[in-house]
Amino acid sequence: MTGFATFDLIRLAAMLAAGTLLLAADGGSATDGTIEVPAGLNPDKLLILQVASGRGVQIYACGRNPLGATGWVLEGPDAQLFDLQSRLVGKHYAGPTWEDLDGGKVTGVVKTSMLAPIDNAIPWLLLDTKSREGSGPFAQARAIVRMETTGGIAPAGGCDEGHAGEQARVPYTAVYVFLN
Repeated sequence: MTGFATFDLIRLAAMLAAGTLLLAADGGSATDGTIEVPAGLNPDKLLILQVASGRGVQIYACGRNPLGATGWVLEGPDAQLFDLQSRLVGKHYAGPTWEDLDGGKVTGVVKTSMLAPIDNAIPWLLLDTKSREGSGPFAQARAIVRMETTGGIAPAGGCDEGHAGEQARVPYTAVYVFLN
């Protein structure tokens, strides 16, 4: 199956909030509560090692972007990661870095992105592993996919010279799929 399975956004949001989202590598359907990683975010057809739902904020600072214009600049995420049974399994922060409770860490670098299929959601990403530490489950990943995002978009306004250095913490959710 190419592309991604269609899904009921309200049902998905409820499953993410409850931590009960189920994922399938073989392309489930919306009727059985499963989804698949879009082919464009897993071109090497890697296997799913672990899935975590992330809930937290994307942190933006009011400052100058690389082009010198004043605007909201992403500093990074601050999120907790949960398994499919809603148990805390780690955290996600700037780097971008995913750290599991067993001490494993993986830092990624964006390889490709695609627009989220819903408005006002940060893009879906495929990240290659840039570095790893420890022996926890996250450190085994060769790639990480961020998908099923909600929220997290930089504010539309409120950043000017008078607000330089201020932060905006924008709530978001995402599903992180660790691949090997």
